[in-house]
Amino acid sequence: MKITGYRSLTAFHDWQRPVGDVNGVVESGITEVPVLLLETDGGLTGIGLGSHGEIDRLFPAVDGADPRSVSTLYDAMLSHVFKSGHAGATFGTIAAIDMALWDLKAKMAEEPLWRTLGGGDRFVPGYASGLCYGLDDAAFAAHYEQWADRGFTAAKIKGGRDLDRDIARLETARAILSRNTVRPALMLDVNEAWNVKQAIRHLTEIEKRVDLTWIEEPVRRWDASGLARISSAARTAVATGENLTGLEQYAPLFDAQGVDIVQAGSVWGITHFMRVAMAAHARGLPVSPVAYNANPVAHAAAAVPNMIGIEVQDFAFPTGFTVDQQIADGGIILGDRPGLGIVIDEAAVARAISSNGWGERGGPHRRPASAGLRLVPEASPRETSKVSS
Repeated sequence: MKITGYRSLTAFHDWQRPVGDVNGVVESGITEVPVLLLETDGGLTGIGLGSHGEIDRLFPAVDGADPRSVSTLYDAMLSHVFKSGHAGATFGTIAAIDMALWDLKAKMAEEPLWRTLGGGDRFVPGYASGLCYGLDDAAFAAHYEQWADRGFTAAKIKGGRDLDRDIARLETARAILSRNTVRPALMLDVNEAWNVKQAIRHLTEIEKRVDLTWIEEPVRRWDASGLARISSAARTAVATGENLTGLEQYAPLFDAQGVDIVQAGSVWGITHFMRVAMAAHARGLPVSPVAYNANPVAHAAAAVPNMIGIEVQDFAFPTGFTVDQQIADGGIILGDRPGLGIVIDEAAVARAISSNGWGERGGPHRRPASAGLRLVPEASPRETSKVSS
């Protein structure tokens, strides 16, 4: 079987609530889901999720190849762009192709990807992460009650601007999840909103009230020495890595001992996650994949020895998607459908409403000018510039 072509779709996920973080909130709750469909001469189609704007430039690296040679083709794509570099949109495109190749490989084997990758258990433990920054207090509590109903014992809260608000929400989540465990795991994600001294000072206050499992992205992703200082000063673990595009970008963090929980963005693909997981495993560090629509990297998470928990962001899937997995028992239960377990109704995708989300000026992808520069916590939970419905 050979790769013969590709098609692109834009699906949409309606979260039924505002979603975002300290950098911005999508009030409409509607976000884009780019889909790459990799075609073969054998009638199978591989599905890759994520932005793939560089597909025209990268497709020649896999055109005509046997999709089962995934690792070799991954390195071929990196080699194809080595002069210009593989970061950013290029790495996202490599990831989408990589995901589609793994989907094809497992479909050719007529088994779910978690089996192809060597996983022995279809259950992947997770933690709740509702992208909850834009919710008011009542909606916040109601939302995490739904996670508790599904057996979750861990939650990650979005914060980073109002310390009192962050502590109160961590305490609310703790109270809600306490019906499932006597000591819930609580994490705080501030999406690089602090500087080093702010992080140390704020964590000192938080740890007086909350047994924090980890602080996520307290400062900029490349600040290895700053992350190491925070890790040394605080009791909690430092988690980071979701925005690093390439295994080599982790080396300074490892060398500085600036990361305790090694993260990898699901949007960067299956092979990237597997390689990051092994690099972390060699250093005795746990790994945690950051979520994306339909949770494709959960299949890889089921197959690595140092997975501490996968982020789960929603109970539903994008419009037109049927996904063979369940969100229950505090994690993801993967099914037996071959490949990623995703079936896409292209007609339903075509009928879906247009996006009002990540691409707009005020979404959570846009770093505010005041990030890391606030002398006093702001009472308002949002920037004045935000996406509106």
